Amino acid sequence: MKKKKKFNFRKKLFIKNRLVILNEDTFEEIFSFKLTLMNVFVTFTLGGIFLILITTYIIAFTSLREFIPGYSSSQLKKDATELAIKSDSLERALQKNEAYIKGVQKVLSGQLEYAKFNKDSILSETREAPDHDMKASEKEIELREEVDKIEKESDENSRSKNKSDKK
Repeated sequence: MKKKKKFNFRKKLFIKNRLVILNEDTFEEIFSFKLTLMNVFVTFTLGGIFLILITTYIIAFTSLREFIPGYSSSQLKKDATELAIKSDSLERALQKNEAYIKGVQKVLSGQLEYAKFNKDSILSETREAPDHDMKASEKEIELREEVDKIEKESDENSRSKNKSDKK
């Protein structure tokens, strides 16, 4: 029985039907189509996909995307970048001013002579020196030596194999 239902459903998909639009008063035929259930299904599926694609395109490539919650506008991103740059430069200026004020306080308290105090020397102290220690530690040197030994041994082994292969 189940096979008959499946067969009937497949058969119904391809049975031709006629869609007729009539004038109700005169029963005059205005419009008619020959359709199958499969044609209707395919048409609605393609129409739905097309509608989804058009909607996605409109939202993604127009200014409508700014109305989506959580999506920031391009102007907001630009403003945030400018403010980050300004705040960074203000932070640097603040560090320089604080160093200068500390120098003035040292001069006023007598810890530093006025002759040694000038703005350029203070500002040169505020420039950030790299904190990276580029010298290799003893453990690192030992590890490098071990790796070199292992590489030399593997090179010698491969050379001896090549010589034996050639003979």
